[in-house]
Order: sequence, then structure tokens, then C-alpha cells
Amino acid sequence: MSEIKVLLADDHPVVRKGIRNMLDEAVGIHVLGEADSGADVIKLVAQLSPDVLLLDMELPDMSGNQVICELKSSQSSVIILALSAYADKGYITGALTNGASGYLMKEEVPEYIIEAIRGVARGEQGWVSRQVAAHLSTWMQQEEESQRLTPREIEVLRGVVDGKTNQEIAFTLEISEKTVEKHLVGIFTKLKVASRVEAAVRAVREGWL
Repeated sequence: MSEIKVLLADDHPVVRKGIRNMLDEAVGIHVLGEADSGADVIKLVAQLSPDVLLLDMELPDMSGNQVICELKSSQSSVIILALSAYADKGYITGALTNGASGYLMKEEVPEYIIEAIRGVARGEQGWVSRQVAAHLSTWMQQEEESQRLTPREIEVLRGVVDGKTNQEIAFTLEISEKTVEKHLVGIFTKLKVASRVEAAVRAVREGWL
């Protein structure tokens, strides 16, 4: 592989210098330039055409996620590797969802950061620090649990899809209308919808029934 051209973005000069020194010692990696704001990042990506952008998630004028979205909307081919001091859910899920190839913590050992840069330059996705991976696993599990409908909730939802009233659903399932209402609240909460129509549409679209 030819030399990997890297743009380093961080608004703290001391942190930036430390990362640059680490990268300058790595074989096959060349730091093209440094940026200390989101506007600088976007300008230098266009001017220098780096292979990899090592991006801090908190810049003074823009968040890292805003920078990622700007670059993706401009059809930039730069590969983005987030490097942050924060294991924040919004930062992590936003960065990976919006197109970053990885999310590392600044406390990560230098060797891993260098390997991640080489990995994403080869086209690999999902380079994350162990702490980030643990958070992602927990969040995914919580999301699955929050969306898991009980057998009774599925029966109630089926009645909603069939256009039945609460009274008709209660009669069919031999439960009280109050219980039907309680199940509907649970269904709406888990599916993150606000009405019977939205719940029915989601159920049909996802093929749950």
C-alpha cells in the first residue's frame, strides 16, 4: 500500500502535537496538515485530498457529526476516523451512522490508533475502542429489549391492524378495556409511535403479524 495521507483535526494544540508526533513515527503514514475547526477541516479536505481524516468530535464551531454530514453531503471520498475524549452515545452512534469508519478514544494505545488508520485506509469498517464496543453492545441490547413486544401486546396490535376498537379487542381476548389501554401504552412506547395508525403501519411494514 502507498503512503497513507492523514489530516488531523483537533482544537487543542497540545493534544494535536502529541497525536502528530505519534503519527510522524509511524511507517507509511504522512500527516498532510492540521485543522482546529470544522470550517478548516472542510476547507483542507478539499484542498489536500487526504486519504484519512482523524476527527475530534468537539470542535469550536461545529460538532464532529456536523463535519461528517457536511463531508458526506459534498460527496467527499475522505475516510473518517473519529478520535474523541467522550464515549457519548450521540457522538458514537451519530458518527458511525453518518459514515465514519470507526470511533476511537483518545486514551487508546498509540499502536491501536495507528492500526485503525491503516485498517480504515484498506476499506475496513467498524474500528472502535473496547470501551466504545462495550457501550454499543449495551445500547443495542437495550434497544432490542425496549422494542420486544409481549405475546399479549402482539395480540392487541393484531386487533389494531384489523381495525378493531378497544372494546372489540377486549371482547376477543377476554380482557378488560382498561387492560387493552394499558397494552396500547406499552406498544406505543416500545415502537416509539404516537397513534394506533402509526402502530398498525409499523407492524405491517416490518412484517410482524
